[in-house]
Amino acid sequence: MSSPASVPVSPGSSSQRKRGSTESVGMYAVQCCECYKWRTVPTKDEFETLRANFTDDPWFCSKRPDCSCEDPADVEYDSSRIWVIDKPNIPKPPPKTERLVIMRGDLTKMDIYYVLPNGKRARTLGDVQKFVETNPEYKDSLSAESFSFTVPKIVDETVSHSSARKTKKAKKQDKTIASSSKN
Repeated sequence: MSSPASVPVSPGSSSQRKRGSTESVGMYAVQCCECYKWRTVPTKDEFETLRANFTDDPWFCSKRPDCSCEDPADVEYDSSRIWVIDKPNIPKPPPKTERLVIMRGDLTKMDIYYVLPNGKRARTLGDVQKFVETNPEYKDSLSAESFSFTVPKIVDETVSHSSARKTKKAKKQDKTIASSSKN
C-alpha cells in the first residue's frame, strides 16, 4: 500500500467523540516514498505542509534528521487504530482558519469543516463565500482555492466491525434513554 499521507485515528477514544468536538485525529503520519514505512509527524501544521506539497516534494525518511529507511517504522499499519488516508496536495488552511477532520460516530464517514476567523464552522465553499461577502476585510486572504472539503478515505479493513457495532448500539441506547426521559 503506497500512500502519501495518513491520519490514523485511535478507536475508542478520539474517534468516538461527541458532536461538537474539535477533531477526530489521534496522530499524523506520512509514508516514505522509498521504503514505504510510516513515520509520525509531530504537529498538524507540519502534516498540512507535507500534504500540500506532496506531489512536488515527495517525502523520504532521509528528510527527517537522524532517520533513514533502515530504521524501524514509527507506527505499523495495522488494525490497532482506524487509518484514514488523506489526499495529497490539499492546500494548507489560510491564516486564521483551521481545517477540522471529524469522524462520524458510526465510523463510516468523515466530515470536513473549516473554522473561520469569527469562530464559526464552514461546511461548504458556499459558507466560506458567504463569510467573505459579510466580512470583506478577508477578501484578499481567503480565496476559494485555499479550501478543500475533500474528505479522507477511511481504510475499511482497519475499522473493527465490533467497534462500529458498539458505537451504533450505544447511539441506539442513547436515543432510547432520551425518548423515555421526555415521556
